[in-house]
Amino acid sequence: MYKQAAQAYQKTSQVAVSPRELEANLLMKAAARLQLVKDEWKQSSLAQRDDALTYNRKLWTILVTSATNGDNPLPQEIKNNIASLGVFVFKQTMEAMADEEGNKLNSLISINRAIAEGLRARAE
Repeated sequence: MYKQAAQAYQKTSQVAVSPRELEANLLMKAAARLQLVKDEWKQSSLAQRDDALTYNRKLWTILVTSATNGDNPLPQEIKNNIASLGVFVFKQTMEAMADEEGNKLNSLISINRAIAEGLRARAE
């Protein structure tokens, strides 16, 4: 019974969340994962670093692909800005993989948080 109630709540909560709120939540999740790796850089394994960076890269791949799709109603200028930001994120991700100190994560964390805040502000 408890499992059924939990599943019903999960389905309802998924429907109740707007696409912008979902994107904001995913960006914040990615930022939190990157922040944890950065905070524990010396203790984190290469696999943990790669996992956080891969999650962020996959998320950005989906965001950029969705935003720049020809069917997306966003103005072309915004599509271009998102594409450019995506290229920067992908480049920073590659540099972060080779970074000895974890400092390259700062910009990825900041970008995710800023975009998430903007999405939440527009969703209200």
